[in-house]
Amino acid sequence: MKPIDLTMSISPRLPTFPGSPGPQFVQWNRIHDSGYNLELVFFSTHTGTHLDAPYHFAEGGRKIHQVPVGRLMRRASLIRLPGSDNRGITVDDITGFEDRSGPIKRDDTLIFNTGWSGQVGRASYFERNPGLTADAAIYIAAKGVNLVGIDSPSIDLGTARGFPAHGILAENDILILENLINLEKIRGAHFDLVVLPLKIHGATGSPVRAVAVQRTNTKRLDL
Repeated sequence: MKPIDLTMSISPRLPTFPGSPGPQFVQWNRIHDSGYNLELVFFSTHTGTHLDAPYHFAEGGRKIHQVPVGRLMRRASLIRLPGSDNRGITVDDITGFEDRSGPIKRDDTLIFNTGWSGQVGRASYFERNPGLTADAAIYIAAKGVNLVGIDSPSIDLGTARGFPAHGILAENDILILENLINLEKIRGAHFDLVVLPLKIHGATGSPVRAVAVQRTNTKRLDL
């Protein structure tokens, strides 16, 4: 099946998390002067579709260059939920998915499709986004999940005080994938997910190219 790109394009027009710098592009070389085109780019390591390493919220946690490649290529479960303003994703939402599709197991990858990516460009995208409740983050952490992703700018609710879900997941070495798009194009409850961050030494995170692949056979992508 044709892969599905789940990644935002980084450009000067890309909205960024409040307080973070917007992407900047500087033309450094041009063909008519140097024989080639080359640009410099400046942006946060948490720009667009990106992966949070545990170190982002856990002192002493794993940094982005320390994430094993095998954790970035996994069979994923897609949990579809309505993404209304300030919708907290609860333990009941997750156990409901388990009742329908089977139990979440250790090292599984979970992706939440709330439809919130359709709000990009509106102020509410960063202010009222859906996200995990603290209880849901604790439940996921107890399961020993590998990675949690969402189609909103944060795994925490936009109205949350602090970053409780981030902290809980980071302290349990769980990777966080944010700002996904095109999740509505995925059929069924399971797909193969490839997430490729830059191997930036010591960084708290990195923009990624995230791709979904659905196949008719049952062979797992896990490495």
